[in-house]
Amino acid sequence: MQLELTTEVWPYATPFRITNYVFTDAEVLVARLTDGAWVGRGEAGGVYYRDETPASMTRQIEAVRDRLERGLDRQALLDLLPPGGARNAIDAALWDLEAKRLGSPVWKLAGAPQPAPLRTTFTVGAGSPDDMARAATAYGSAKAIKLKLTADDPASCVRAVRAARPDVWLGVDANQGFSRASLERVLPAMVEAQVAMIEQPAPVGHDAELDGLNSPIPIAADESVQGLAQLAGLVGRYDIVNIKLDKCGGLTEGLAMAREARRLGLKVMVGCMSGTSLSIAPAFVLGQICDFIDLDGPTFLAGDREAPALYANGDVWCSDEVWGGP
Repeated sequence: MQLELTTEVWPYATPFRITNYVFTDAEVLVARLTDGAWVGRGEAGGVYYRDETPASMTRQIEAVRDRLERGLDRQALLDLLPPGGARNAIDAALWDLEAKRLGSPVWKLAGAPQPAPLRTTFTVGAGSPDDMARAATAYGSAKAIKLKLTADDPASCVRAVRAARPDVWLGVDANQGFSRASLERVLPAMVEAQVAMIEQPAPVGHDAELDGLNSPIPIAADESVQGLAQLAGLVGRYDIVNIKLDKCGGLTEGLAMAREARRLGLKVMVGCMSGTSLSIAPAFVLGQICDFIDLDGPTFLAGDREAPALYANGDVWCSDEVWGGP
């Protein structure tokens, strides 16, 4: 096999703010594996809070290039590279390559259901209550909205968005921005606004603050779960696990995480880091077996791939032409 690595930069239409971070573009690594007439592709943006960049992911992959080009399967890849964006890019390329070799789509190879459009959340970046209400209103066809909250008056932000959009499923994502005390203060406003999920309220390493909380709203782990190894530690503190392929290192481990989460009694969410539709397509396959879908990443870009994921009527749809088709 031959391996090609390229870095691409995809500007955002407008800056996007979360706790302690502002995104202005999606800088991604694209891996291409060529075997004769077949080419498999994979894309990764990396995990920004772990300081992953296309450059750092490229260095990881270049260190094992010889082994990759000699040929290996996805199970061997799990031992060759650690969880993270580098492994995700190669894992996706291997899935895509296998689909083309065998003439069978990835969803069938993965044992997933035949794909159907998925109801996805559309994300409102952190801002003032009025700004967030306007942004939520602009998502006219959205059926589910997720709010990025900071410590700046989260109760008013939730109330403003619910008043503007009484019709939608509403979730919030604190991106580690709450303490136990601040979460308890804002919980009544969230209950009043019929918030259906709170994602990653506590900072990583402070998950014990959630012990005994008995939140009336289900709590999802994101930054606190990077891969399969952390799942057991969520039980009793979290209700939902957010699987992102850049975190766990690809669809192969993502599928294993979903199965194990179910066994542990956790619900399953699929999310995404920043990137184009090429990075969303493998997550779309995983999404077919998930309870919650958060795959709106490409909607923030000023432009997307020639064959993009489609967003309509609150749903996301990825055909086999986007990725993973024979």
